[in-house]
Amino acid sequence: MPHRTDWKETVADDEAPRFAAYAAVLSRLQETSARALHAKGSLGVEADFEVLPGLPADYAMFAVARRYPALVRFSNGAPRRQSDRKPDVRGIAIKVIGVDGEKAIPGLERAVTQDFLAIRSASTPVRDAGEFIALVRAAQSPALLPFRLIRALGFRRAIQVIRAALAGFKVPTATLASTTYYSALPSRLGPYAVQYVIRAVDAPALAPKHGELGEALAATLRERPVVYDVCAIFYSDAEKTPIEDASVAWPGELVPVARLTLRQQDVSSPHGLAVAAYIERAAFDPWHARKDMAPLGNMMRARNVAYRASTEARGAAEEPTEMPRLG
Repeated sequence: MPHRTDWKETVADDEAPRFAAYAAVLSRLQETSARALHAKGSLGVEADFEVLPGLPADYAMFAVARRYPALVRFSNGAPRRQSDRKPDVRGIAIKVIGVDGEKAIPGLERAVTQDFLAIRSASTPVRDAGEFIALVRAAQSPALLPFRLIRALGFRRAIQVIRAALAGFKVPTATLASTTYYSALPSRLGPYAVQYVIRAVDAPALAPKHGELGEALAATLRERPVVYDVCAIFYSDAEKTPIEDASVAWPGELVPVARLTLRQQDVSSPHGLAVAAYIERAAFDPWHARKDMAPLGNMMRARNVAYRASTEARGAAEEPTEMPRLG
């Protein structure tokens, strides 16, 4: 059965000034941290991103089987560094290098990077960028968070957001090598709309009782590569797979489109440390994308404004034109 192409975005007339105001809120957070969110990088490593053969010709970058070098950053979501034993969002950010095609960000049309960002949850606690900023503001005073969120969103919706957030902030019970990640937000894929799932291939394993998650993954990578399948979930209809409501987890078949392999490597070596330092300076942004793979929906459009401000404020490294030679 062919995938549907009748998806559409709904853009409000006042989005531009609202999104600029939201970006200003995140910029104030960044004044006390290198990044407004995902401040703690658990690990930064080299990888290979291999597009699978035999995919349809209208699947954008996935239309041609090819292996690309990539950089991968694992991180926690909080705007501050804290122990991995504390509840938090856990994320993965992938920068694929050498991707052709016109890119979406003005001024970077000739860039050769394609980024994929994902978290452990298949959806976000909030429906849109307005609710997200309300949650961020409320979280600045954890003891007052419920009251501030109720004031911003109303009692019923605030409780829904808090419950969903707590479900996504659970302390990990699996290692990074066996965690599955979700983009939780849609993007174009040629004429289609999709969400991505970065699915661990390695068998599930319990997280170590001692030590940080990055340290555990580093120990694994000294012994062997770590592999994930990159899959797409395709838009089916406006109710089950909404473009504008980020709180809905998309159901549907996982269609494998690529394989991500974290190379066997010693992250504590001079080369490994240089890679990690470079990755911490890099800007991972879902809008680092081909135009035919550009992000979709309210949350992604707000990210387009916020990420640009964040990248400029922290003086992030320029987009690489090839795999950097480090160490």
